[in-house]
Amino acid sequence: MSIAESAEVSAALHPGVVDLMGVLAYGELSAFDRLAQDSRTAPTLDGRAALASMAAAEMGHYHQVEAFLAERGVAVQEAMQPFIAPLDSYHEFTAPDSWLESLVKAYVGDGLAADFYREIAGALDEETGATVRAVLADTGYSAFAEQEVSAACAADPALAARLTLWGRRLLGEAVTQAQHVVARRDDLAELLITSTSGLVGFAQLFRRLQNQHTRRMRAMGLG
Repeated sequence: MSIAESAEVSAALHPGVVDLMGVLAYGELSAFDRLAQDSRTAPTLDGRAALASMAAAEMGHYHQVEAFLAERGVAVQEAMQPFIAPLDSYHEFTAPDSWLESLVKAYVGDGLAADFYREIAGALDEETGATVRAVLADTGYSAFAEQEVSAACAADPALAARLTLWGRRLLGEAVTQAQHVVARRDDLAELLITSTSGLVGFAQLFRRLQNQHTRRMRAMGLG
């Protein structure tokens, strides 16, 4: 592709879509880092192998976004750049202190992100929406986290109470960081508000995300 053709393709991609794919790519890259690190703290070899496999899947998802953007003349590194600081801040503020906190964080955080992107994907063009949905394919983490956390909480009610508070904190931090990102990226805000049919629809989207969060917490045996 010539430089002129590359510039034309890049210009044809809505800036809000570039932002959306950029934050999705950095989220997948961060998920790989986190799962690879968490796998080394797993109490069993089965747990270590499971998380290592999931980390590899997240890296595959990252490369899908990278390829999508590259085909349209956009470097994934440039698309991710505006979102490095806010996502790193979220992970810094929510650093887990235990293996189970790590599981809850990945399950809740990744689940919230997946719900959000699926809501938006329906309003994107067919190819972009399909790419987003493919990147959100389940790595098997949900079932693994539900089984591990549920078993631990059934044996220790006090642990269940602590992890419930931890899950609520994760939700609050995730929503706060998401609002900060949207407030600073006008093109992304325009895309999201248009995709959800206005400000009222955007507010309803966050309520649905909260409901999904509650469902995931209960699936792990948390209140």
